Amino acid sequence: MTHVLLVDDEPSILEVLTAYFEKENWTVDTSMNGKEALAMIETAAYDIILLDLMLPDMTGEEICQRTRVTSDVPIIMLTAKSQEEDLINGIVIGADDYIKKPFSPKEVVVRTKALLRRIGMTKNDQTDVVRSFNKKALIINEETKSVTAYHEAVALTPIEYKLLTALARYPDRVYSRADLLDRLEDDGVYVEGYERVIDTHIKNLRKKIEQDSKSPDFIVTVFGMGYKFSGKVDRDDITF
Repeated sequence: MTHVLLVDDEPSILEVLTAYFEKENWTVDTSMNGKEALAMIETAAYDIILLDLMLPDMTGEEICQRTRVTSDVPIIMLTAKSQEEDLINGIVIGADDYIKKPFSPKEVVVRTKALLRRIGMTKNDQTDVVRSFNKKALIINEETKSVTAYHEAVALTPIEYKLLTALARYPDRVYSRADLLDRLEDDGVYVEGYERVIDTHIKNLRKKIEQDSKSPDFIVTVFGMGYKFSGKVDRDDITF
């Protein structure tokens, strides 16, 4: 059963969203402040978190940053902010998506379920594929959804992981930013995003998997076109 944490200081929003998610047979926890939410995140295994940016004791951005230190749980920010820079900042600190207020409860449920499907977090979306590149400099394990770079485990956000696996599936294939945005959308479900959001995710991803993010071995910029994966598949690996 999917377990969601709703963090918002408006009781009416929590009440309505709880009712909608419980109709989906999800387990719902709620919190109205950041300190309590962080304690809940430390003690429970959530499948996804919906996080308001404006809380009485701390910002949603701070909660997201602190959560990302130890967890890659998907995070959707609920925000009244609409400026591009504000939304990109949310992606930089580790959010996977955002929903602008005001919103309809049905939209929130649909967008939340779509994100879980896109990042492969549904219970029945498991594979047993392990693939390595550049003499095991990079290893992607799709069974455990884990990544090792230069013999060090790296913690990727769900969106970073999704981008990496999409690119690595077809080495040397060039993806435009629009192509990669499409990869992060579910069938027929529109997810707001700017092409600059892809650049931000790629920048963060490179910092985690590359020895030199300014001279990458794996995720290479194809100027004027987009990005491609340049890692070489190790011959003894299982293929996708």
